[in-house]
Amino acid sequence: MLPLDAEHTLRTVRAGDGAALARAYRVNREHLAPWEPRRSEGFFTEAWQEQNAKDCVADAAAGRSIRFVVVTADDEIVGRVNLNNIVRGAFLNADLGYWIDERRQGRGLGSLAVATVIAHARDALRLHRLQAATLLDNAASQTVLARNGFRRIGIAPRYLHIAGEWQDHVLFQRLLDDPVTAPSAHP
Repeated sequence: MLPLDAEHTLRTVRAGDGAALARAYRVNREHLAPWEPRRSEGFFTEAWQEQNAKDCVADAAAGRSIRFVVVTADDEIVGRVNLNNIVRGAFLNADLGYWIDERRQGRGLGSLAVATVIAHARDALRLHRLQAATLLDNAASQTVLARNGFRRIGIAPRYLHIAGEWQDHVLFQRLLDDPVTAPSAHP
C-alpha cells in the first residue's frame, strides 16, 4: 500500500475486491458514463467485478498490466489508476488510465494517485514512457496530466469508442526519466 494523503492509500487490485469495485462503479455510474465505454448491466455486478479483479491479478503476474485502486482507511474503493498494455523491449511503455469518485474530486487526489503511479512505473517497473488520452473536452483530466508533467502530443480522430460513439482524443506522453514532482492535495 502506498500512502496518498491522510485519508487515502493506493494498492493493487486483488482477488476479493469484486463487491467493493461493484459498489464504487454503481455509485459513480452516471459520473463515469460520459468518459468510458458503454457498460453492460453485468459490469456493475459483484460477480463480474470479482472475475475482473482476478483477471487483473493474473495480468499483473504476467507483466501485461498493473491496476491500482484508491482506498479509504476502511478500504472503500474511491478510484482507479491503471497501467495497461505494458510493453517491454525497446519501447518500455504503458497506457495510463484513471478515475476518482465524484464525491472526492477537486481536492488533488487524482493528481496524487497519478504521481504515485508514475513513480512506481519508473522505479519498480523500469518503464521509460507513459501515454494517456482524454476526450477533447475533459479539462479536469487534462489538468491532472499537466500537473504530472505529461505533454500534449497530438489529436487522434475517432480514437476510442466512448459513451456509444467513436470519439476524438487528445494524446499525452510522460517520459519517466524527466524529474517527477509530486503534486500536493488541495486543502
